[in-house]
Amino acid sequence: MVLALLTVALWSFLPAGHAHALPPGGPQGPDGPGGADSSVTVDLEGLTDKPGTSIAVLLTLTLLSLLPAIVLTCTCFTKILVVLGLTRNALGLQQTPPNQVLAGLALFLSLFVMAPVLSDINEAGLQPYLDGDKTSVEAWDDGIAPLRTFMLAQTDDDELELLTNVAGRDLPETREDVPISTLVPAFVLSELEQAFIIGFIIFIPFLVIDIVVSGALMALGMMMMPPAMVSLPFKLLLFVLVNGWALIITALVGSYG
Repeated sequence: MVLALLTVALWSFLPAGHAHALPPGGPQGPDGPGGADSSVTVDLEGLTDKPGTSIAVLLTLTLLSLLPAIVLTCTCFTKILVVLGLTRNALGLQQTPPNQVLAGLALFLSLFVMAPVLSDINEAGLQPYLDGDKTSVEAWDDGIAPLRTFMLAQTDDDELELLTNVAGRDLPETREDVPISTLVPAFVLSELEQAFIIGFIIFIPFLVIDIVVSGALMALGMMMMPPAMVSLPFKLLLFVLVNGWALIITALVGSYG
């Protein structure tokens, strides 16, 4: 009788409905959100159509690491920088303008000249590859074509023949069949040759000024006076009067058509 009273008292303190919370057969595990017939589907369609973010980052880092070599060997940067340096030497100036100024001017002039080529490379190779329309091999072949056309237009046949003979290869039937490993050094040699020709033309008027000033100093008996110190103002005056920087930049840009 006492046990029955204690049981009734304990049940009276429990919340309503708690006594029926557990099923008669004991606790059961969860069935999941969809029940026993639910399934999970993973859609992989379209994941390999475009290069992933990791591939794009890898290509970007590789391009940045090779960018200095590409600028020096495959663009007009080398020719422009050499001509600007020869112009400074023809004026008799050692560090004016500084090397950083000449390099910066040559870089932006190179971007100006190479802008159509870079645009063609982007449209023919880079964007189709990023959109998944071309494979990496197709994008490389189509993207390198505008750069090959530019370099072939600026490379002489003598340099192509020289590099082909040095490599011990047979001469190709046409210029378009020249491999890129031969075209790049031949293009650099042609750029250096043209830069020296332009530099020679720039040196002539300043050389005339040096000769005239030296002869005048010798006639006046001022043999102890350095001719370079006297001729420098006349060189600067001539260069400013003819707007020398504009003439040089116009000649450099015009040499690439």
